[in-house]
Amino acid sequence: MTRTPLADVACSIARATDLFGDAWTALIMRDVLTGVTRFDDLAHDLGISRKVLAARLARLVEEGVLIRERYQERPPREHYRATAKGEELYPVLLALMEWGDRWYAGSAGPPARIRHLGCGRDTTPVSACAHCGEPLTVGNTTQLPGPGGRTGPGTRVLSPLLAAREG
Repeated sequence: MTRTPLADVACSIARATDLFGDAWTALIMRDVLTGVTRFDDLAHDLGISRKVLAARLARLVEEGVLIRERYQERPPREHYRATAKGEELYPVLLALMEWGDRWYAGSAGPPARIRHLGCGRDTTPVSACAHCGEPLTVGNTTQLPGPGGRTGPGTRVLSPLLAAREG
């Protein structure tokens, strides 16, 4: 099945999920950001085919999310490291983790915990207003048109809806 590319849709969610919407890509980034950086370790941890893993890693490198870095000369060995762009995916993964913990962890509880090294306490991610600190919810926010917005594929209904909110 051919996937429809979303890179040209005037929506940041569409553009981001064009790269990151694949489950393997999210799990690869989870592993790399947690410290699993070698190809063989990623393949073993995820149980993913080497062909699929190689393709996902190549795309992440091409997009500037990961870099390949030599860690040994003889024999030559490389591992993957997140770039600044890749590290900025961490809050996205934390938000997915929090949602998954809330709705799918089951009676055993969450499979992993997040410890904030600054205070030494376990924590959960919170999406909050950058100005007042209040948690952001569907009920206390609205989306308005941005300077890069336009009507087109993927925003034919959404774009006019956002424009109507502006006036």
